[in-house]
Amino acid sequence: MSSTLLYRNALAAPVDLDGWVAEGPVAAAAGDDGLLLSSSGGFDDHWTLWCPEVFGDRIRISWEFSPRSEPGLAMLFFGAAAASGGGIFDDGLAHRTGAYSQYHSGDIRTLHVSYFRRRWEDERAFHTCNLRKSPGFHLVAQGADPLPPVVDARGAFYRVEVIKDGPDIAFSIDDLVLFRWTDDESTGPRVRVGRIGFRQMSPLVASYRNLEVHSL
Repeated sequence: MSSTLLYRNALAAPVDLDGWVAEGPVAAAAGDDGLLLSSSGGFDDHWTLWCPEVFGDRIRISWEFSPRSEPGLAMLFFGAAAASGGGIFDDGLAHRTGAYSQYHSGDIRTLHVSYFRRRWEDERAFHTCNLRKSPGFHLVAQGADPLPPVVDARGAFYRVEVIKDGPDIAFSIDDLVLFRWTDDESTGPRVRVGRIGFRQMSPLVASYRNLEVHSL
C-alpha cells in the first residue's frame, strides 16, 4: 500500500511539543529513550494533548508507547472536529480542561481508542482496548489488550497503529490487529477530517516516541 508521510515527530524532548495544545495539567520530561508524559495534578487531574495539524479522512497513525508507572489509562483521539462543523478550537465551543465528559458527550465529533486501560479495578481485572465514537459515548468496537503491566513491560516500547480509511477503522499493537470496525452512521454522522490528540488519565506515567501520520 503506497502512502505519503504527512507528519513526523520524534517525541524525544519537551521542545517537540511546541505548537501542541494542552488541555489539563500535562507534565513532559525527556527520558532516556522517549518523551515521558504524566499529570502535574492530582489523582483526578487528567489531560489531553492535541497535535497542531489537521489530517484528512484516510490516514495511518503510528507511535511507540511504553508504560512506566500504573495505574492509569492511555487514549488517542482522531478525526476530532466540532460536531457542528469547523475545528475544535473555534470560538463558541465549550472550554475544555481534560475532564472526559467534555470530549465524549460535549460539542466535539471524534473517535477515540483507549488501549492501556488500568485506571480502575475492573479494567485491570479484564484488559480490553475500546473504540468509542463521540458525541454520545458510543462503544463501537472492542478487542483484547496484549500490553503487559509495567512490571513485566520493563521499559519496552510497543508500536501502536490506527488506520482510518474513510469509514473503516483498524487498530493494532505490534502488528497484531485487535479490532476492525466500519461506521454505518447508525451512531450519528461519520467522523471525517480532524485532529489527533493523546490523552492520559492520572496517575499514569508513560513514554512516547516516533509519532508518524501517513496518508493512505
